[in-house]
Amino acid sequence: MTPPRATSPEDGLDQRLTRGGLDQSRLTHLVGYAASRASIELKKTFQTHLGPLDLKAVEFSILVLVASNQGVNQKQLCQSLDVSAPNMAITLDRMVERGWIERVRSTEDRRAQLIHLTPAGQALVRKAEKIAATMEQEAVGVLSEAERMLLIELLLKVARGRPAKRR
Repeated sequence: MTPPRATSPEDGLDQRLTRGGLDQSRLTHLVGYAASRASIELKKTFQTHLGPLDLKAVEFSILVLVASNQGVNQKQLCQSLDVSAPNMAITLDRMVERGWIERVRSTEDRRAQLIHLTPAGQALVRKAEKIAATMEQEAVGVLSEAERMLLIELLLKVARGRPAKRR
């Protein structure tokens, strides 16, 4: 079965079916393809706005999570962001070197290290969040507020994964 082909703006599909001179009509009906294309554009926008701060997307997410959850541990960050422990350790080491975060031994569990923002990290997250608000508007400015909220809701639903199988 051949998927429907977008021919006008009214049909709701991306009109750039010939991006790079190639017919993409057999891809544009796929959620994964649409999400990937949107992700590429969002990453470009992120780099344009937050790149000058020498801040990667995962570092931005970590800063915001730590700002909202002082004393979070590395395992919690790994789970929240779906990042492997070795990759998280490398990223956190880099953030410590830059003076954005510090690791503090837990008084309750001496094996655990808790992540805290430094004053420089607090200043950076405030600045980055302000920039991100502008960036977000630019990135999704083609959507109404209701569409934006629906998009977020649907993407988070997909991110949570499939419903459990009934027994």
